[in-house]
Amino acid sequence: MLQKSLPLALALAFALPAHAANLSDAYRDAQAYDAQYAAARAALEAGREKAEQGRAGLLPQVDLSGNVTRSHVDSSLPGGDVDYTGNGASINAVQPLFRKQNWVAFEQAKNQTRIAEMQFKLAEQELILRVAQAYFDVLQSQDNIAFIGAQKAAISEQLASAKRNFEVGTATITDTHEAQARYDLAVAQEIAEQNTLNIRLRALEKLIGKPAGALDALVEPAQLKAETGGIDEWADRAARGNLQTEIQRIAKTIADQEVERNRAGHYPTLDAVAGYNVNNNQNLGTLQADMRTASIGLQLNLPIYQGGLVSSRVREAVANQEKARQDLEAAARDAGLSARQAYLNVESGVARVRALEQALVSSRAQLDSTKLGLSVGVRTNLDVLNAEQQVLSARRDLAGARYAWLLAGLSLKAAVGTLNPADLAEIDQHLKPATAVAAQ
Repeated sequence: MLQKSLPLALALAFALPAHAANLSDAYRDAQAYDAQYAAARAALEAGREKAEQGRAGLLPQVDLSGNVTRSHVDSSLPGGDVDYTGNGASINAVQPLFRKQNWVAFEQAKNQTRIAEMQFKLAEQELILRVAQAYFDVLQSQDNIAFIGAQKAAISEQLASAKRNFEVGTATITDTHEAQARYDLAVAQEIAEQNTLNIRLRALEKLIGKPAGALDALVEPAQLKAETGGIDEWADRAARGNLQTEIQRIAKTIADQEVERNRAGHYPTLDAVAGYNVNNNQNLGTLQADMRTASIGLQLNLPIYQGGLVSSRVREAVANQEKARQDLEAAARDAGLSARQAYLNVESGVARVRALEQALVSSRAQLDSTKLGLSVGVRTNLDVLNAEQQVLSARRDLAGARYAWLLAGLSLKAAVGTLNPADLAEIDQHLKPATAVAAQ
């Protein structure tokens, strides 16, 4: 009966808003509000422009220019000095036909866009983990306060009983002092946990942009299951699918292309060029005339020597290529390690939850036996308080273990690059409004 009343009592105690929220609701709110996620979205939009910028190097370049000039000519020729005004306009177009650097730069730009997309997916996964962590932190604090409240209620009963027994001479003052000390300690713990809850509520509010409201609670018992596949299989999946590793893999490709782009600085370039020029009021001796000039042709440029600049840039790119290779190797190793750690956390989490479930059953049996022993005079009030403390501690530890297991599962999926909002919806199946949990 005590177990069923805790979440409802907690909701009444804190007078939270009537509307309830689950993990998916919190995540959608965070998508619309979180500044870190909004920055990642803006970075994605900026990254998508890289491909357009790279393509521009392959397309025609057209320039339009114009001029107006006032000229004075001192002359000893017949007619003397001359003053005239000239104006002109020109339009010129260049279409690259062969520029190896531009083609490589275009491929690099497309890969930079891919990196922007991967970074946004990574930001999405990080937001899922941050929301889940903040959500479960709040639930954990709410559970702790509920357990402390139940502990205070039990201690109060024992304290009142100890005082009555002392008054009639069937118990010593020691039992009263023990119960009073336990009660005072519980009050101090409740104050500290209330402060922790307030901080965690603010942390969740920072993510979702509004008061958290009444959060759906975890249904007991949650359906726990071990992950399929071995730890090495998950590590291999992380090395292939981890988003940070994929970003480094694309960065390595860009570094390879950078070497090729700089080596292309030794190659000739070939452009198709066209122009049309208009010059008015040009002075030709004693005459003034308008001129129209149209041109079209090919322009070849062959770099011969640039002071060693191209060779230096190639050596720099080769060094950066090696750096990118090592960064990729480090990212793959980190992903494998993260997957192994998350896998072990999931596996040990399942075992720990099951062990704590059994410990809770045993603690309740011990409490019943201790209360029976007190009624027949072979146990004391202190023994009952200790047994009740053990039951509540087991309940608190069990709730924390369930939250840790769920977070470990999300971290494992993030390590292999598959974490997405659907995983939160799956957890929501194990979450119910506090009133519904209390009615079970």
